[in-house]
Amino acid sequence: MRLGFFWAACSVLAFAGGCRTITPKEGTSFRDLYVESQQFGAVRLDFPVDDGKGFIILPTEEKPDGSRPWVWIAPTFVDHPQPSKEVPRDDHGWICRRLLASGFYLCGVDVGESYGSPDGRRLYSRLYERVMKRFSLDERACLLCQSRGGLMAYNWAAENPQRVKCIAGIYPMCNLEGYLGAERIYIAYGMDESQFAVCFHEHNPVDRLWNLAQAGVSIFHVHGDVDKAVPLEENSGKLVRRYKILGGRAEVLVVGGKGHELCPEFMQNQALVDFLLSQGRDMPSAGR
Repeated sequence: MRLGFFWAACSVLAFAGGCRTITPKEGTSFRDLYVESQQFGAVRLDFPVDDGKGFIILPTEEKPDGSRPWVWIAPTFVDHPQPSKEVPRDDHGWICRRLLASGFYLCGVDVGESYGSPDGRRLYSRLYERVMKRFSLDERACLLCQSRGGLMAYNWAAENPQRVKCIAGIYPMCNLEGYLGAERIYIAYGMDESQFAVCFHEHNPVDRLWNLAQAGVSIFHVHGDVDKAVPLEENSGKLVRRYKILGGRAEVLVVGGKGHELCPEFMQNQALVDFLLSQGRDMPSAGR
């Protein structure tokens, strides 16, 4: 039974507001509290991750070989003041439903507007530890990043290459060089503009690719050629070129006439889904 290992640790079920709150047995930390709901036709569990909020969506079909592949969504926004800005949301449904039906778990953690900062990366590591311990997922995750989620995903991956199987991106931001004067970014790093300009290379995804290439992490991006917010050539183009020089496997699918937008060419992209589904399992799942 898919949830047997999880529900065995729970002793009290309380229902409120259409969601099920799962309270662990007495003596267990509040940090082990899970709230169950439904999303994309599947069971979603929300839970605290230190001072952040994490979630996991359980697949509608399990892998027959017993593997537990998973896709990590970046950015994640939980309980956003504007529900239309929560991630994942209905715009991601086409992709998510296909992954869930193919045996993939989906997860993420809300680190706010971290732009790939060390504080955000710390919470990413805490989420990884949490879901590995509780759900025995495959040891290497597939990362799915969109827009500024690229900074979050790539910076964590650069420091944890053995925990990453692949990275898929939807017009991902992966080059800080074009945003050095953006106050929202250098403040997220706890710096002023001049401090950030000196050390941004230490946090710049396009400058941190060596470890990923050595670990055999595959990369696939979908990016529009008229994107003004995250320009194609400065971001996906530069990253893919550098990655190939390092011997890594990378591809960018250029979508003509499209910019930084939510449209079927990005949000219902079969090539992106096929890339994620093709990754499969390369290491035993934790605890099995």
